[in-house]
Amino acid sequence: MELTSMQLGPLGTNCYVLHEGTEALIIDPGGDAEKVIAFLEGKELQPAAILLTHAHFDHIGAVEELRTHYQVDVYLHKNEADWLVDPKLNGSLLFTGNKISTSHAEYEMKPGKMNIGVFSFKVLHTPGHSPGSVSLVFSDQRWVISGDVLFHRGIGRTDLPGGDFSELEKSIKENIFKLEEDYTVHPGHGPSTIIGEEKKENPFVSV
Repeated sequence: MELTSMQLGPLGTNCYVLHEGTEALIIDPGGDAEKVIAFLEGKELQPAAILLTHAHFDHIGAVEELRTHYQVDVYLHKNEADWLVDPKLNGSLLFTGNKISTSHAEYEMKPGKMNIGVFSFKVLHTPGHSPGSVSLVFSDQRWVISGDVLFHRGIGRTDLPGGDFSELEKSIKENIFKLEEDYTVHPGHGPSTIIGEEKKENPFVSV
């Protein structure tokens, strides 16, 4: 399985496309749907689903265009079920002045093991940045896609509606940091990092 990252939308959010054979998963398409489509067509890939680590505006900007273009389903944690349809909840109205919305997700992102097409992974509920934040663990590849929970030497902001620092710290310590130290963390913004390095060097989380 291969992972391709592209920086999309107004905040350069990391959108990840995981692909194996001719199948793909799209994770957090924050905008610029045409770039995602061009990549998929260039690789002759067909997406099996759109997965959202959470539903802030900078992670969902291309959802509507991509789900319509490919007729694929969207997965999102139940705690943010209404955020896709509400520009106030997803922050687009406040931060950009433009309304970003799409219809509800077809499926709930439930904690535990998930299988979609050829892809098998584990969902961790990691709230704190937002109430429905999840992290996606691909054990065979030693990857965790952390959304806006854990960054390279940083953490997600907690001053937005539904944010909570103590809850975020707990999510990191009791979920992400329980993974083995050689796992690569692919965050929602910025460069990738390694769990072992974050345990030692991240100034925001005490171990």
